[in-house]
Amino acid sequence: MPSSTQGQTITCKAAIAWKPKEPLVIQEIEVAPPQAEEVRVKVTHTSLCHTDVFFWENEGFFPCIFGHEAAGIVESVGEKVTELEEGDHVVLLFTGECKSCKQCKSDKTNLCANLKVDPMRSTMRSDNKTRFLTKQGDPIYHFLNVSSFSEYTVVEAGCAAKIDLSIPLSRACLFACGIPTGVGAVWNTAKVEKGSTVVIFGLGAVGLAVAEGSKIAGAERIIGVDVNPNKFELGKKFGVTEFLNPKDSNRPIEDVIKGMTDGGADYCFECVGNVDLMLAAFESCHDGWGRTVLIGIEVRPVTLGMHPMKLFHGKEIKGSTFGDFKGKSQIPDLLKMYSENVLKVDEYITHELRFEEINKAFDLLKSGQSLRTVMHL
Repeated sequence: MPSSTQGQTITCKAAIAWKPKEPLVIQEIEVAPPQAEEVRVKVTHTSLCHTDVFFWENEGFFPCIFGHEAAGIVESVGEKVTELEEGDHVVLLFTGECKSCKQCKSDKTNLCANLKVDPMRSTMRSDNKTRFLTKQGDPIYHFLNVSSFSEYTVVEAGCAAKIDLSIPLSRACLFACGIPTGVGAVWNTAKVEKGSTVVIFGLGAVGLAVAEGSKIAGAERIIGVDVNPNKFELGKKFGVTEFLNPKDSNRPIEDVIKGMTDGGADYCFECVGNVDLMLAAFESCHDGWGRTVLIGIEVRPVTLGMHPMKLFHGKEIKGSTFGDFKGKSQIPDLLKMYSENVLKVDEYITHELRFEEINKAFDLLKSGQSLRTVMHL
């Protein structure tokens, strides 16, 4: 049966960022109906990621509705939408899958030519307009194809993955970014082998997901690198076997790692988004076969400077987006691993808050007190 609000504008609450670094303001907005190849989703749960905080702190498109790690229920669908219907439970995806472009048809990439992540896109693809308006009729901009800090949002149909009704939406939301980004970088990008040595720079939620993925892959040594000493005990729960704090030594961290790994690690993962750590990760890998995967986003106007001869020593360096998962096709299967108790999820959630407490979630993440805070809408 069609939704009673199908084809109508919905009035709901959203957390609006009016200016960089200013607290979000919860107020009523209007959400337009979905157009062709779009769906409107009732967001039930959303969590906060460092990417949201970074773009909130910097100049961009304002006013904006941030949020990209979320799950919810399809309220209505636009024309030409065949894979989703009202009532479906979905995980929302910041990098989507149209399934018709050259890249979607290739098994070599997960970056859809039409729906790949683009922080600079602030409107919908079909008409370059926003689906969010203030009560006065002024536009509010979208973020990362999702904009989940709103009770209702409109996304491309290719940015919503249908999931089994048995999966709690309060846990499914973490499969919209952090967990797949980490475990996928291990399994799909680096292809970590059993018995190998892994080094992880940064033990936030993504870094811990790298640790969990490495443990499942059979890595023998999983070395966590972080300046917060409290991260080691936490990291142990996800598979970290050893911990390094760069502040504990006057030597470059790459020299310390080479000394304790007989020449370097098999795999290094940079999960912070700092160009100096990216270079340190590369230098920490073993000559001949070491593989470095960059996960953290460095958006400052800097370059990754190294002499070209470094690449003639048999080492590789590669970026990873969303763990190289094709979200719409593969996230439902990843969720089965959670259902079968193969993947941890609850352990990433340090706080659960009401949507009205969203600014507290920002404070917790910025101060390093939280991994993931799930907000209930």
